[in-house]
Amino acid sequence: MSLTMTIVMLISGWLAVAAAMLWGVLRITRRHHHHPVQSAPVAKSDKPATRPATAH
Repeated sequence: MSLTMTIVMLISGWLAVAAAMLWGVLRITRRHHHHPVQSAPVAKSDKPATRPATAH
């Protein structure tokens, strides 16, 4: 195999890996994109908020 062919294959392999990584990152960011959502109003109760006991 000639030196030119080796360099061309090395560059094409690098471009293929870079394109695959870019595709993966774009896929992840598109899937995990959070749209702004308005939360529903919370109904207030007469009881004060209680926290669970954290005794060890």
